[in-house]
Amino acid sequence: MKIEADLLVENASQLVTLNPSPRATDPEGKLGVIPDGTLAAKDGRIVWAGPSGETSKQVSLLPGGKELDATGKVVLPGFIDSHTHLIFAGTREKEFELRLQGASYQEIAARGGGIKSTVEKTRGASKEELVQIGRKNLGSMLSLGTTTVEAKTGYGLSTKDEIKMLEALRDLGREHPVEIVPTFLGAHEIPPEYAGKTEKYVRLVIEEMIPAVAEKKLALFCDVFCEKGVFSLDQSRRILEAGKCFGLTPKLHADELTPLGGAELAAEVGAVSADHLLFISEKGMEAMAEKGVVATLLPGTAFFLFLGRYAPARRMISQGVTVALASDFNPGSCMTESLPLITTIACTQMRMTPAEAILGITLHAARALRKEKAIGSLDPGKQADLVLLDIPDYRHLSYHFGVNHVWKVVKKGRVVWEAESSHSTMRVDPR
Repeated sequence: MKIEADLLVENASQLVTLNPSPRATDPEGKLGVIPDGTLAAKDGRIVWAGPSGETSKQVSLLPGGKELDATGKVVLPGFIDSHTHLIFAGTREKEFELRLQGASYQEIAARGGGIKSTVEKTRGASKEELVQIGRKNLGSMLSLGTTTVEAKTGYGLSTKDEIKMLEALRDLGREHPVEIVPTFLGAHEIPPEYAGKTEKYVRLVIEEMIPAVAEKKLALFCDVFCEKGVFSLDQSRRILEAGKCFGLTPKLHADELTPLGGAELAAEVGAVSADHLLFISEKGMEAMAEKGVVATLLPGTAFFLFLGRYAPARRMISQGVTVALASDFNPGSCMTESLPLITTIACTQMRMTPAEAILGITLHAARALRKEKAIGSLDPGKQADLVLLDIPDYRHLSYHFGVNHVWKVVKKGRVVWEAESSHSTMRVDPR
């Protein structure tokens, strides 16, 4: 009996399933690449993927079903951006210029810039204004192949404003085709009114913010910026453990600017991911590998801040750490929505292979969000989230940089973005 489908994506030059062939040793085998492949979906979920020559034997397209001819295209799982600061008010291009003149990130923050300047503007914005800003940012991400995005708060830094941000994310998630995974990051910075009173602010996060967020069921994760001059290891541990008590899974900004031991803490508290990790220790890598903590690397941030170093991706991979990649889209340290660009930086600066970079923005990113059972690969039963690229080989995603290769984007079995011409005129299909 044939499998019924309401969507066929046919004749792809490469269908990159991320379902590896048994005993695969070459990159294409490890990526589960099917040359001249076809994918079938029904009711928003994948029902079959295989060689195009077998489609007629295996699949029956239902009346009214849609066919997409992907001849000459590469089909990948929809990209997953597992670390972003999606909504914020105002931009910080003047700080970018200051850095070019030699000012450090810490010096800019000491002058009243940095996260605190975005906090001031975000607090002054209404929820509706934040939704409008987020809608624009999501549109850019979608056009570049992103179908799922993790979105952090952290620019409110008061109970009222953190809730406002989370409600804006909730409203965006209801209207936009890009799937939003919300993270509470009340411990992103010390707000100005708590200057010199960090411990008092920590108590506010633990005793007031986390319970309020949990009561409204607005977030899945709790994150902390564990860094010298922000939140210490002990403070971060207490915040994350409090979040766990209210059902919020830990995440961690760790070892970005100093070797503080954030990776070890992430393993200790059972975090799903530790992010940044430019200064990760050998013990941190071993602990993360042992506990299954995903390393979410953000090479765009190191590039944009020209820090002179990157996270040791090759060492992590050799140690058995699962490595994801994300944009860290934010107004201060990485103003890009482009995951394809991130893969190029990962390849050229961290020596990741194109195959490893693709895993980093698909299956491994899904694991960083605990969504690998639903998205991240083109396995039957998973959501039909796809990006169709007008390139001859999957390696071109990282190799041919600075242009948009996306031809069509499919979310849950429906085309939600397409390039209408060779000039990529955008058409977004709202829900």
